[in-house]
Amino acid sequence: MARYTIGVDYGTNSVRALVVDAATGREAATAVTPYFSGTEGILLDRKNHLLARQSPVDYVAGLEKVVRAALKKAKSAARISPADIIGLGVDTTGSTPIPVDAANQPMCLQKKYKKNLNAQAWLWKDHTAFEEAASITETARAMRPHYLAKCGGIYSSEWYWSKLWHCLKTDPGLFGETAAWLELADFIPAVLCGVRKPEAVIRGVCAAGHKALYNAAWGGFPDAEFLGRLDSRLAELRRRMPARAYSIDTAAGRLCPEWAEKLGLTAGIPVAAGAFDAHLGGVGSGIKTGTLVKIIGTSTCDILVARNNASVPDIPGVCGIVDGSVLPGYFGIEAGQSAVGDIFRWFTNVVCMGSDALQVRLTKEAKALKPGESGLVALDWNNGNRTILVDPQLTGLLVGTTLHTTRAEIYRALIEATAFGALTIVNRIESHGVPIERVVCCGGIAEKNGFFMQIYADVLNRPMFISRSSQTCALGAAIAGALVAGAHSSIEAAVEAMTGVKGKVFHPDPARAAVYRKLYAHYSVLHDAFGVSGPQPVYRVMKDLLAIKAGAQE
Repeated sequence: MARYTIGVDYGTNSVRALVVDAATGREAATAVTPYFSGTEGILLDRKNHLLARQSPVDYVAGLEKVVRAALKKAKSAARISPADIIGLGVDTTGSTPIPVDAANQPMCLQKKYKKNLNAQAWLWKDHTAFEEAASITETARAMRPHYLAKCGGIYSSEWYWSKLWHCLKTDPGLFGETAAWLELADFIPAVLCGVRKPEAVIRGVCAAGHKALYNAAWGGFPDAEFLGRLDSRLAELRRRMPARAYSIDTAAGRLCPEWAEKLGLTAGIPVAAGAFDAHLGGVGSGIKTGTLVKIIGTSTCDILVARNNASVPDIPGVCGIVDGSVLPGYFGIEAGQSAVGDIFRWFTNVVCMGSDALQVRLTKEAKALKPGESGLVALDWNNGNRTILVDPQLTGLLVGTTLHTTRAEIYRALIEATAFGALTIVNRIESHGVPIERVVCCGGIAEKNGFFMQIYADVLNRPMFISRSSQTCALGAAIAGALVAGAHSSIEAAVEAMTGVKGKVFHPDPARAAVYRKLYAHYSVLHDAFGVSGPQPVYRVMKDLLAIKAGAQE
């Protein structure tokens, strides 16, 4: 009898459910439902471009809708019944913390906080806490430098403690009434398992380690003395947090009767501890030592692993080196870019006032150009820089335009800029002794845009493989579900049996790669001039422009 698991994947704009054969990884059915609040599911503030929130109500409503839809398709297509489902796994965006009350309910459900954006989920791309992030970095350098060593040397505004502290300073009333802040990756498994108290929630080491400074070597989350130096109320919150966080081979609990009925599943099946989408995307792409998995979408996340029985050097600028965050028994290494697909969509839809159809046309026109033909080079910082500079106050840049520059030339330059950003990350990781033997890409852009992938092959000057699954994050979550259900003897066995790559491989062209080496040298000059503090007179330009912009909006 075939056995199946379900992977639930919470993306930036929608939630997906995937029904997977637990033995082979064969995908039986999938369903997607968008979030219905805000702009494409994101709650925005026109007065603050750094703010990005989401509704936990969307998350819960989408969970029931999407799983039921996937099960209906699985029954129709493959005669799969609810009794065939043996486990569930969950991946989400992050850091996306949610303020909850003592009953584990989101604060936004309370009448007085219903319209308060601070009571919603703080989406990963929310950068409102950049000042708090800088203060955390400064304090850690003075008090706990080993904290920073494991998260690339700089704490980010995208991450857990920055966001909590910003809420504390701007909305102390809400913060004071909040019992706990749960990552979305921990909240959803807790909902499925019927956990009613925040202190009983199983926290995943993926979110805790990469975004909240958790490390078993220093006793878990940051100590109360350090957090108290930031604010005594953060130290008090720390005392209510658990001592341990767990890898995906640990069950967050078992599906409770209430949610079993809502989803049409059998109560009591195990639910894996949650993790971030990119990390489980790495799992779904067949990650192993020596493999870099690039999850390419609105942004990108780069994931590697190294066995935890050997030392891994600290790498400045990465988003964390965490034991067990991707695979149990391995260190997970995360890096990434704050915007990739978002940049292309901004250019076609906002600047060119077109649509996704225009992006198809621009791709065709840009493909006809040769590398370097337009004389353009750009910086890919339209949503800040995640790796290696970790600076949300950096902005986009385009150099080399003339009165003859076309939009197709600009479009190509923007793609090349994101590839140069990817190469910068690869160079940083390899320069610290972590070898990259193979690159596997996944995500919508990798699947659909061969032109994009060829540029990446030429810029990185190495073959680009594509994951066999087009739903790698959900597949990774389903693999976690299979692991806690006992369908495989180890995570390595599960990944080997349930993943693979496509036959199509993008190989670098030597002539194009040679041109890109020249262009990358100029990208690097601009990268350091605008992104690295020092005597360069241009370093303050982007930050000062943002300050002037903020002043004009007052």
